[in-house]
Amino acid sequence: MPRIYIKQLKVGEDAIDVHGHVNNQDYLRWMEEIAIHHSTAQGWPMQRYLDCGLSWYVRSHFIEYLRPALFGEEIAVCTWIATMAERESRRCTLFLRYGSRLKVLARAETLWTFVDIRRGRATTIPDEVRQAFEIVEGEEEALHEAARLREPG
Repeated sequence: MPRIYIKQLKVGEDAIDVHGHVNNQDYLRWMEEIAIHHSTAQGWPMQRYLDCGLSWYVRSHFIEYLRPALFGEEIAVCTWIATMAERESRRCTLFLRYGSRLKVLARAETLWTFVDIRRGRATTIPDEVRQAFEIVEGEEEALHEAARLREPG
């Protein structure tokens, strides 16, 4: 089970905005999709949460754009859990471009709140969920892992 989940993708034409680079909405969509993929890899697909009457709701997003992502580029999206409190978790995401060296395109954080769906209120994260995710304290490990995935052989 990966501490850091990495997905490589190719930027499609549908992600490009009038300025010729990836639209902000696509970064948000990718953040949500990779969070779901990571959770699934940890044994918690969406259906399992729903069967328990629980789910994660976004409380806030923060994105710092450093460089544009362009049509046709292959990028890597990396995500991990940075903190887990009683009822919420902070998830970090990096968007990376490969080239002669790895370049950070954007950094993002999402604060997720764990919710009892029937009550519509925040609830304590069960130990079973908490134990499925290891905490990663900084982005250095993600950068190292992403670089390792691109090494030949």
